[in-house]
Amino acid sequence: MENREIRAAIFLADGCEEIEALTPVDLCFRAGVHLDKISIQETPSVTSSHGLTFQADRTVADADLDAYDMLILPGGMPGTMNLKACGKLCDAVVRADRAGKWLAAICAAPSVLGDLGLLKGRRATCNPSWEEKVAAAGAVLTHEAVTVDGNIITSQGMGTSTPFALTILCALQGKDAAEAMAKKIVWHSTADE
Repeated sequence: MENREIRAAIFLADGCEEIEALTPVDLCFRAGVHLDKISIQETPSVTSSHGLTFQADRTVADADLDAYDMLILPGGMPGTMNLKACGKLCDAVVRADRAGKWLAAICAAPSVLGDLGLLKGRRATCNPSWEEKVAAAGAVLTHEAVTVDGNIITSQGMGTSTPFALTILCALQGKDAAEAMAKKIVWHSTADE
């Protein structure tokens, strides 16, 4: 089998939560993981839910979404609703799940996976204010900081962004790489995660 670079993509929409979006970007960069920042807007410029404007690498219109090993959805409002409204992204998420590729969603974004029918009967977590909606989509709620069920990683919110990003690294590079990164960034796990 050909040894190729692992590629991941994070999808940015106006109204995204910047910490939930940029923590995985930062840790993947530090670990040498190819992570594309893809704007679902018409331009690469994205403004977060707190008014921070930053640049994505490309737009969804210019990206081959099937080329990625993992698709990552940050939360935030109205960012999550903007992600849900992006047909090209939602179609790619469903195809990725069918192919057994990694999907990761944090805060309100697990509701996008739920709306697509991907959480039925699966363990998942999300922001507490979205639990009713995610449970209604058939998810088995764990109330954990981060939950992994098969190829799906879910997390609760901005405060769990670091363990979410470390779990992404674990999925893409293995436990040793994630533990090394946790040590490098001086991350100390707490008992209630």
